[in-house]
Amino acid sequence: MSDEPIGIDELLERVRSGYERLGPQEASTAAAGGALLVDIRYAELRERDGLIPGALVIERNELEWRLDPRGSHRVPEAVDHGLRVVVICNEGYASSLAAESLHRLGLYRATDLVGGFQAWRAAGLPVET
Repeated sequence: MSDEPIGIDELLERVRSGYERLGPQEASTAAAGGALLVDIRYAELRERDGLIPGALVIERNELEWRLDPRGSHRVPEAVDHGLRVVVICNEGYASSLAAESLHRLGLYRATDLVGGFQAWRAAGLPVET
């Protein structure tokens, strides 16, 4: 392993190669099948653009604390490491890093939404304003 720093683009490429990302329709289908959609956008974006019905809102700085099945601050939905989680940010960048972080906690089925909330909305999927 090199001690040479890498840029964010290379980091994203490496992170994303470790799991299969979902498009908007795939994420919707996954949610219908029991996957947990997790919106990590900050409040201003949620207020401006709306929410995905049924998505659990957990801001990015709390994500690992809330989804760790062994954590003392976990949400009730975080029942085991096999939980299917689809992380959603605004455009699909921060969510990739967040999904990788969940993998490190053992949430091996975590993934993210390609294009984030903006892609969901552009696909005509439901949004609550």
